[in-house]
Amino acid sequence: MDVIFAALGLLWDPTVIGIMLACAVYGLAVGSIPGLSASMAVALLVPMTFFIDAVPALAGIVTLAAMAIFAGDLPGAFLRIPGTPASAAYADEAYKMSLQGKGERALGIGLVCSAIGGVFGALVLLFAAPSLAKIALKFSTFEYFWLACMGLSAAVVVSHGNMAKGMLSLFLGLFIAMIGIDPMSGQIRYTFGNSALIGGLGFIPVLIGFFALSEVMRFAALRVRPTHSASTVGNVFSGLGQDVIRLRYGILRGCGLGTIIGAIPGAGADIASYISYAAQKKLSKNPEKFGTGIVDGIGPASAANNSAVGGAFVPATVFGIPGDSLSAIIIGVLYMKGLNPGPTVFLRQPELITAVFLAFLIANIMLVPFGFAAIKMFKQVLRVPRTLLMPSILAFCIVGAFAVENAVFAVTTMLIVGVLGYLMEENGYPIAPAILGLVLGPMLEENFLSSMMKAHGDFAAFFERPLAAGIAAVTIILWLYPVLSWGFANLKAHRNKALS
Repeated sequence: MDVIFAALGLLWDPTVIGIMLACAVYGLAVGSIPGLSASMAVALLVPMTFFIDAVPALAGIVTLAAMAIFAGDLPGAFLRIPGTPASAAYADEAYKMSLQGKGERALGIGLVCSAIGGVFGALVLLFAAPSLAKIALKFSTFEYFWLACMGLSAAVVVSHGNMAKGMLSLFLGLFIAMIGIDPMSGQIRYTFGNSALIGGLGFIPVLIGFFALSEVMRFAALRVRPTHSASTVGNVFSGLGQDVIRLRYGILRGCGLGTIIGAIPGAGADIASYISYAAQKKLSKNPEKFGTGIVDGIGPASAANNSAVGGAFVPATVFGIPGDSLSAIIIGVLYMKGLNPGPTVFLRQPELITAVFLAFLIANIMLVPFGFAAIKMFKQVLRVPRTLLMPSILAFCIVGAFAVENAVFAVTTMLIVGVLGYLMEENGYPIAPAILGLVLGPMLEENFLSSMMKAHGDFAAFFERPLAAGIAAVTIILWLYPVLSWGFANLKAHRNKALS
């Protein structure tokens, strides 16, 4: 407890508080801009940390990260443009709620669950970081392969309606992820002689194209166009208590999944949110309502988002191994400030690293009032006539795609994928599985090839390690569950028919 009180003393400083407040505003602003991620926002802030001390610098960065992850929900709910990749899992759900005039419920549940998930992740950081890091370090390429397979299984769940079309969409995403250079052999593939494709297709331009540009095209194709947005924002916290109580187990599950997946190096908030969304739908009493606009699909996934950030800090601080791109940048700042990540940092400078963890906890508590203010300000977008708003969104799409890669080809990619996304949705093919395939494709391929090289081509090695066998068993059960359910349903129907 002495260490915690000493850490609080370091944070109770006007400079630290001022920097945290400024970074909160900056994180909300950057996170709400489509195409800009929390990692990008942190990277842009790193040069400023040269001129300030360790505690205010790191407190500002973790505050920025917490705010930016939530801020991605704002354009997702209002405009169907995920501000950050982590918001893509439930952007469609939130947008459909906004179109029904329930935007306040979508944003309210997202805000509070993001704060709950962040607080959960911060508490895990404070009290269980070393233990959780030891589990995460036991993951080899075999475990990563099965984890990716488990994530891809979510594609079937997030496919609203036709499972076959969902699988085709998933395979499309996997194909897009394979464009470029083979991760093991270095062989160039699927470039069709175009040198611009050697580096693959950028994730952000593809994401913007699938979600944002396809929505602009859908509006342009309407024969009768609404002059103003159909979505409205009222009392953000209306009925929120009932929703949180009803979804309490799903939110806790999302917190746990987010923390565990975030602690696994190479995973991240986007994978955690997809798996949490899929788990909630699988266990729901009304899975058919998912994708039509309900809070059940938003709360647990939002909780997984912010808890994954705390989970990623676990291996970063305990062993110096980044859990994702965001924690990789933070490791660099830790080294720059003389806080060398590793077990010794808890022995030599416990009050400093504890102050960083407490700053993350405070930042997630700050998220509720700051997020509420951001929602109220961002809703002014709804006052703009959609005939003016849609061309502005198109301009944002072009600027966002170009800014990420600084190449015109990224804009071309965004435009082509946008047309593809529009055609897919018009013909009943869901977008979410394609995004999931794009996210998990590289992880699946690289770990499969590495594992096969280690095992000298013996596939039985994928089941030899106890942890890998456990994840494999869960994954295979998920694969067989739809088939077994269908078989048992048919068997029961035949038996009832025979008895009648």
